[in-house]
Amino acid sequence: MASQPTVDIAAARSSEKDLEEKSLQILYEVVSSINTAHGLDDLLTRFMYTLKRVTKSQGAAIWVMQDNGNMELSASSGIDETLLIPDRAGVRRCLYERALTEGKIWVETDLVKCEKIAGRRFFDSSEIGMVAVPMRYRGLVTGVINLFPDTSLAESIDNIKPLLTSIAHHLSVAIEKSHNEERSQQHIIKDERTRIAHELHDSLAQSLASLRFQVRVLDETLHQGDESTTWQQLEQIENSLDEANTELRELIANFRAPAYNQNLVDAIEKIVSQFRNDTGIKTYLQKEWSGTSLCREDETQILRIIQEALWNIRKHSQAKTVRLMLKDGIEEKCHILIEDDGIGINEKVYGTPGEHIGLTIMRERASRLGGKLRVESEPGEGTRIVLELNQTETKNKPT
Repeated sequence: MASQPTVDIAAARSSEKDLEEKSLQILYEVVSSINTAHGLDDLLTRFMYTLKRVTKSQGAAIWVMQDNGNMELSASSGIDETLLIPDRAGVRRCLYERALTEGKIWVETDLVKCEKIAGRRFFDSSEIGMVAVPMRYRGLVTGVINLFPDTSLAESIDNIKPLLTSIAHHLSVAIEKSHNEERSQQHIIKDERTRIAHELHDSLAQSLASLRFQVRVLDETLHQGDESTTWQQLEQIENSLDEANTELRELIANFRAPAYNQNLVDAIEKIVSQFRNDTGIKTYLQKEWSGTSLCREDETQILRIIQEALWNIRKHSQAKTVRLMLKDGIEEKCHILIEDDGIGINEKVYGTPGEHIGLTIMRERASRLGGKLRVESEPGEGTRIVLELNQTETKNKPT
């Protein structure tokens, strides 16, 4: 009889080891589901099945805190969603309120309280309990996971509370990451739409307005019966249409991300050659570039900055000469210089300060590169744009 406690201790340790191994396996499945999910909806669906299987639950639901401070149902499985619609505010709060306010796992061995508020049962069986697991991100409760296991399992939930807490943490991090990516994408889209709208207003819209005026003049000329002037007006309209068509093509080329299969210098040479041919402006490219390795995204940002600078020169500067210089290896930095001998930047050229959107976007692109963009200009003295990048940082970025 004296050996019995030793056997019990060994059995307990074995049980703890089995639970630990099972918990590690479940966490591995959870992390795998995060890495392989295609979007937030797919991620939540994968969690539903994993959590229901782990806890042998009849149903599950995930509530996520929104930016306006309200808790909204983001996913559910195995439960009638008509019980969870926004009109059933009392039912919804019954499911997540305690875990949300107290910040700890809350267990109910039955659903009597919530079913009384709902006015009907959640499940056919009355032997169903509820586990509410708070999701935390940086110390704040950002949502709640509801699980509906059998009453007997709900009563013994203490054994897997650490596992449920860890799963909830992983899910909260994944949701926050998804929201951040979505907000970032929306910000990028908004910036690009603003830029396109501005350029269309300043170029093509003005050309079309001019054409409308010319058509009105042509109408008056036709009523006067002046054939010679009529032909002159028609020729002028045709030329304006050609200019508008060219302008539209250049806008499309400017907004399209450059597609190329060569290195950065070759791509810049192509852009400069096209600019030289389209404008007739003397354009010189000076290369002191040792072949600094940049990732594709950084190369695209640099090309966009150069395109924007050349576009502004063509559109505003009245320049006769342009110089573009690439230089690296100076104090572990890369320098890109674009300068012209035009009329410089002033309000007469660029309008009000709020309209300098092209320069703003160039600075934002430089910031994404971890670099700095400097603009130097005086009226009548031309413009210098200098992009400076930390060479060591660009080399260490993934390709």
